Amino acid sequence: MRRVYLDWLRVLAILTIFLFHSARFFDRGDWHVKNAITYLAVQIWTDFLASWGMPLIFVISGASSFFALGKRSPTEFVRERARRLLVPLAVGVFTHCAVQVYLDRTTHGVFRGSFWAFYPHYLNGPMGHDGNFAWQPMHLWYLEVLFVFSVLLLPVMAWLKRGSGARWLAKTTALLAVPGMPYALALPVMLAVVTLDPSTFLGRRGWAGWCLVAHALFFLNGFVLASNDSLQARVEQARWVSLALGVVTVGGLVVITTRGGRFDFAASRDPLFFSVMGLNAWCWILTIWGFGRRHLNAVTPFLAYAGEAVLPFYVLHQTVLLVVGYFVVQWAIPDVLKWAIISSSSLALILLIYDRLIRPNNVLRFLFGMRPLPRKPPVAELPAT
Repeated sequence: MRRVYLDWLRVLAILTIFLFHSARFFDRGDWHVKNAITYLAVQIWTDFLASWGMPLIFVISGASSFFALGKRSPTEFVRERARRLLVPLAVGVFTHCAVQVYLDRTTHGVFRGSFWAFYPHYLNGPMGHDGNFAWQPMHLWYLEVLFVFSVLLLPVMAWLKRGSGARWLAKTTALLAVPGMPYALALPVMLAVVTLDPSTFLGRRGWAGWCLVAHALFFLNGFVLASNDSLQARVEQARWVSLALGVVTVGGLVVITTRGGRFDFAASRDPLFFSVMGLNAWCWILTIWGFGRRHLNAVTPFLAYAGEAVLPFYVLHQTVLLVVGYFVVQWAIPDVLKWAIISSSSLALILLIYDRLIRPNNVLRFLFGMRPLPRKPPVAELPAT
C-alpha cells in the first residue's frame, strides 16, 4: 500500500527549500547573490527553516529507501539510486552549478567578464582550495550525500529488512511506539551534533547547518519510522504534543542565542544550543509527519504531477533563483516586492522549463533523473473493407 502522505510531504518539503533559498538574498548570512540591505527577521526565518528543512528531506529519503528495498534487490536499489541521483548530479556540476559559481564570483568582486570567459576558470581546481570547481556541488550536495548514504548504509538497511535484523527492528519499533518514546530517536542526533568537532569533515556544519553524521542519523530515523505502522500511528496521535515541544524548543534556542549574542547557529559551539537544536528539529519533523499522516491522504492529479516533478524542480530551483535574483536585487523597488518578484517569477520559470522541455523529452528526463515516458501501444490497423 502506497503511503500517499509521504508523497505530499516530499512535495511540501521541496517547496519549503525553495522558500528558504528565495529568502537567502535578504538574510544576514553570506550567499552567492545578496541584496544591498539584509534583515535580522529574515535571518531568524531562514535559520528556523534550516533547522529542520534538510533533516526532514533526509527522513523522507530514509522512509522511501525502506519501501524501495521492499520492491528491489540491493543491487537494483543501488542501480536505481545511481540513475536518479548521479546522472543529474554530473549534469548539474558541469552546467548550471557553474552558473551559480560564476554569479558568486561576480557579485563578490572576484571575477569580471562573461560566463563563457569564466567557464575555463571554473575548472581550475576545487572550491575551498583556491579553485572554482563545485566538487561539493552547490545545492546538489544533497544528491551526492544521499547516494553515499544509500551505498554505505545499504548493509544495515538490508539486514533490517530480513531475518534477525527485521526481528530486532520490530522489537525496537514496538518499544518506540510507546507514548513518549518516538522522541528518543532525537538522542543520537543530539549526541552527534554536541560531540563531533566542527573542524573535522564529519563534524563540519556546512551541510545546511548540520554535520554529515546528523543527516545520516535523520536518514536512518526515516527508515525506522517507515518500518512500523504502530510507531507512525503514535507519531500521528502525538502531533499536537510534538508541535508544542517544537514551539517550546524554538523559544529555548532564542533564549540561548540571545544570551550569547549569536544569530548564526552554524558557527556556534555551545553544547546546550546544539542539544536543544537536535531535539527541536526532531519535534518539528514529528509534527509535520503526524499532521501529514492525518490529513494528507488524498490522491489528486496535482500530486501525481508534482510528485514526478520533485527531483527536476529541486535540481533547477537554486540556479533559476540566483539568475533571476541577480537582476532583481539591483532594482530600485521595495525589498518585499523584490522577494515577491524573485520567488513568483522563478517558480513560474522552473515550472515552464520542466513542463515544456523536460517532462515531454525522454533524453532530458534521463538527465534529470526521471523515468522514461511509458511507451504508447501500437495503433491497430483497421481491417480492409
